[in-house]
Amino acid sequence: MRMRTPSFKDESIDNCDYLINDSIDFDNDNKICLEIGMGKGDFIIGMALNNPNYNYIGMEMHSSVLSIAINKINDYDLNNIRIVRMDAKDSIDLLKDKVDTIYLNFSDPWPKNKHAKRRLTHEFYLKIYDELFKDKNCKKIIMKTDNDGLFEFSLKSFKEYGYEIEEISHDLHKENRFNVMTEYEKKFSNNGIKIKYVKVIKNN
Repeated sequence: MRMRTPSFKDESIDNCDYLINDSIDFDNDNKICLEIGMGKGDFIIGMALNNPNYNYIGMEMHSSVLSIAINKINDYDLNNIRIVRMDAKDSIDLLKDKVDTIYLNFSDPWPKNKHAKRRLTHEFYLKIYDELFKDKNCKKIIMKTDNDGLFEFSLKSFKEYGYEIEEISHDLHKENRFNVMTEYEKKFSNNGIKIKYVKVIKNN
């Protein structure tokens, strides 16, 4: 079922003080973490609250979802969050050489083979991420998904592109580790679906 467009969508986005349009405006030199496909904002809010010495950028291309995230963020006094309404493939001009860590949470699996290039872990996007990382000798991507097919595709894609696995789990919620859940993750986990997780590093 298609999500209804919130009636407050345009007003929320137009009046958002932390929406990035043409430049990154954090007033510090803290590391920047980028969540691509931030959804309704649960993850990025939780990360910003738990890690005040890191900056977070949430990227979302769908205005209807973005407006919900904005209204959630407005309930907090957070100066380490910025959001951008953008498709990842268009992000180089804005975020080139700015990002330290990329988060990919519950991305669209695009299950048909003919749509593989649309997957956010496809080589097409990994090349884009190369441009975004600040430290070209330490590129870090952290991914969570409920989808087995996307997970296996991503592991293969990361390996072929030169990434090495630093951490991996096929059932994240069974492990005792710090984890901020997304809205999708809560729903999937409540339904007994195992959450897959991987952290990969590329040192060149």
